[in-house]
Amino acid sequence: MTGIGLVGCGAISGAYLETISVRPELTLVGCTDLIAERAERVSAAHGVPALDGAELLAHPDVDIVLNLTNPAAHAEVSLAALAAGKHTYVEKPLATDRAEARSVLDSARAAGLRVGVAPDTFLGPGIQTCRDLIDRGVIGEPVGATVAFSCPGHELWHPDPGFYYRRGAGPLYDMGPYYLTAIIVLLGPVRAVRAADRTTHARRTIATGPRAGGAIDVEVPTYVTAILELASGPLVSCLLTFDVTASRLPHIEIHGTDATLEVPDPDKFDGPVRLGTGPTAVWRTVAPLAGLPTGRGTGLADLADAIAAGRPHRTGSEMAYHVLDIMCGIGEAARTGNRVELASRCARPAPVAARGGS
Repeated sequence: MTGIGLVGCGAISGAYLETISVRPELTLVGCTDLIAERAERVSAAHGVPALDGAELLAHPDVDIVLNLTNPAAHAEVSLAALAAGKHTYVEKPLATDRAEARSVLDSARAAGLRVGVAPDTFLGPGIQTCRDLIDRGVIGEPVGATVAFSCPGHELWHPDPGFYYRRGAGPLYDMGPYYLTAIIVLLGPVRAVRAADRTTHARRTIATGPRAGGAIDVEVPTYVTAILELASGPLVSCLLTFDVTASRLPHIEIHGTDATLEVPDPDKFDGPVRLGTGPTAVWRTVAPLAGLPTGRGTGLADLADAIAAGRPHRTGSEMAYHVLDIMCGIGEAARTGNRVELASRCARPAPVAARGGS
């Protein structure tokens, strides 16, 4: 049994808590949040104590700190967990810049501890089925890909959306990890990037919740377009934006010499996988691999299992660092107009075996 200490009881915590509650190898030990009412709600719902941060980190039954704080606090909380001798699993992104992220990785290495990082959606049947098709050569040699995330802005649905428009967020850092992680899992790491970006609206208006009508100052680019040069050769065109009202662009398409693969939404664990072949582009839906996991927190469970089994965990910190390096590189390329070569690389994580294997 692996004890989990939850730091950050905001909106995303509910999905993680649901997974923890149905995984017998995980047990919630306690929770904490800067807003006491949030921690008290989790405490009441799950029958665990609401602690202050120091108490939670010192708790002898906490093996892994689940870090669901806002992006600006990710590195600080992860470093505190590691200093307390705890493994940590952190929401994306790993940190807001390379120096912060490297300090987390270096601290974990020195302490002999592990850092797992969201997203974990690639562990589900959607992307795992696509990886199986690519690895078996069904699409031929991959030559390129397109990536597209677009929406009109999180202020339309989130009751407290201000952090989405601050450093460490925006469409690049908020949604980019899902799409970039999927590309790495499917095709491998990125060698270099080119990019351009813009901030369309300097202020946005909250549409829902107790702060409805309030204004948000936008501090980050909200329309980002990039070209990724993969180490294995393919080129990827990438669009990430909070400025588009409607779009029919597929989330991800992988273009091979023999076929095109339509990848489902990487923000979800499953979804239809479609394969297009032939000169007239005949599309068919591919049956997903059976028995693969779904639900936020799957990566947390994989981390706990990997620690017990002495194997690498799939949501590895080196892949998360590479994702961050790509995002930082995109920002640099957009600011300078230059092609940016990336120093980091990472291995693709091991595939998840079908029918519940590991």
